[in-house]
Amino acid sequence: MSDTSDSIQNGLTYADAGVDIDAGDMLIEHIKPLAKSTARPGSEPSLGGFGALFDLKAAGFVDPLIVTTTDGVGTKLKIAIETGRHDGVGIDLVAMCVNDLLAQGAEPLLFLDYYATGRLEIDAARRVVSGIADGCRQAGCALVGGETAEMPGMYSGGDYDLAGFSVGALERGHALPRLDLQNTGDLIIGLASSGPHSNGYSLIRKVVERSGLSWGDDAPFATDRSLAQALMEPTRIYVKSVLPLMKAGKIKGAAHITGGGLIENPPRCLADHLTASFDWDAWPLPPVFRWLAETGGISDHEMRRTFNCGVGFILIVSPADAEDVLAGLLEAGETAFVCGQLV
Repeated sequence: MSDTSDSIQNGLTYADAGVDIDAGDMLIEHIKPLAKSTARPGSEPSLGGFGALFDLKAAGFVDPLIVTTTDGVGTKLKIAIETGRHDGVGIDLVAMCVNDLLAQGAEPLLFLDYYATGRLEIDAARRVVSGIADGCRQAGCALVGGETAEMPGMYSGGDYDLAGFSVGALERGHALPRLDLQNTGDLIIGLASSGPHSNGYSLIRKVVERSGLSWGDDAPFATDRSLAQALMEPTRIYVKSVLPLMKAGKIKGAAHITGGGLIENPPRCLADHLTASFDWDAWPLPPVFRWLAETGGISDHEMRRTFNCGVGFILIVSPADAEDVLAGLLEAGETAFVCGQLV
């Protein structure tokens, strides 16, 4: 008969298989104060349970509809991993979800993240989640939980991937777009982006490869910044500047300019008989996009269907409301401009 104690001593552990439970527990302790910093009316973030509760009545809603979104950061993460610049991708993750909620007219309430990696590196993960908490504070939503998965063999070493999930709400009858109110001649107001946001990075990485530059080299299109710093600028979150205008009933439609750029996203918020006619001279193409186009030999059409080209979010408004909407956006700190009309 074999000695059971010897068998146990010689047995495998989860750590032997590459999964460090203790590291995961330590990361949760780092996350708890970050989650607490995102608390908002209706929610009291408390990690460790199997789910999170939210009180819509406490958040001020009377007859709410729930809106949900999910998204990721894409291959922008490759640059973060290669350069060790993990701090801003959490903001990107939140932005890609909450800006989509905003396009429906919804107020972001809750956010959850999924962090999957081959080997859990606590400092990198903490910096990512710190960015997620920052994004949640910018959007006014609560970070109520998430999941960390250490999967050796699925991911290589410290490589990781992110997914985000957000829940928002709006009062019944206030959902966007208001297709019944849209008319020929309605104006398109563009809100400036902070850069490529989180789209087109597979093409961006190809352009960088063609340029012969390394991530640590000076960015040809930005002063006193490395190429990595310039291209890793986090996605802008538009919630706090736009939501009050939506609640005031001044917005007929909105679009978050993500994958598909200014060609494929605007139609998602327009009535079937209308189309967006952009005045491409209404705003200057930001230097990062000029550099990408010139270095990569990318056509105007390809640029406009791949990147936001300097416009991260658009609003559809009546000409009578345009002045008030622009004034509200400028007062909230946005760079905003009329960039076209519906035809």
